[in-house]
Amino acid sequence: MSKPQIGLSMLYCLSEPFSKMLKQLTRVETGYVEVLDEGLHALNKKRVDALVEVAKSYGFRFTVHAPFADLNIASPSKPILRASLKRLTESMAYANALDAKLWVFHPGNKTGISTFYPNEDWRQNIESIIELHKIAEEYGLNIAMENLPEKYGFIMKQPEDFKRFYKETGLNNIGIVLDVGHANLEAQTEPFLRQLPDKIVHIHASDNMGENDQHLGIGDGKIDWQNFARILSEIAYDKAVMVESIEHVKESLQKLKKLLA
Repeated sequence: MSKPQIGLSMLYCLSEPFSKMLKQLTRVETGYVEVLDEGLHALNKKRVDALVEVAKSYGFRFTVHAPFADLNIASPSKPILRASLKRLTESMAYANALDAKLWVFHPGNKTGISTFYPNEDWRQNIESIIELHKIAEEYGLNIAMENLPEKYGFIMKQPEDFKRFYKETGLNNIGIVLDVGHANLEAQTEPFLRQLPDKIVHIHASDNMGENDQHLGIGDGKIDWQNFARILSEIAYDKAVMVESIEHVKESLQKLKKLLA
């Protein structure tokens, strides 16, 4: 039986210059890597070319995490919405140039005027995802949406939200990126795995104490990783589990490899 593929998100060095991240990349102990099109690591043609060369030399397969800072695909502000979609469209082009296995993006979030316009956030979120999906199809790019915690104002945080999304849009080829840290804040990790196993195509793994998205090392918080591993085995999950910790990264990789062996 196939086992999950253990990979690594480069989130842990997002505060470092892109050139330093490239050097870190050459020391990564896995062949599956998620790069972030964000902050000091925002992609451009030169950086994509550099990543392609590193991939050739070290045999990396990439996924790309779409930009997320100050972006909102459910924004009621048309200028902000247009800017968000433009930035995300550019990111998909870079992911395509990297031959990325997956492009991971965030759903929209509520704003200070959301209570005055019930359901408008949801409607705009859906409309934006449909537009992004069309662009992804033109590139032949696989895309998947991440669950985000309700406490941070995001719209799609529980299995029911994703079920509603699939029912209303029929976009069954948009997968789910289960962020275990995010799900833990909502006590939703097991419900996601049990209720939507066929939709989960990618997993982000980091730990926390159940109150904030801390991105702790695996085993350094309150998440029950033994139970997580047991459920993955039961549902025969054989896709990627990416370590998204920002501390004890090497140890987290080793722990997950041992846990999911």
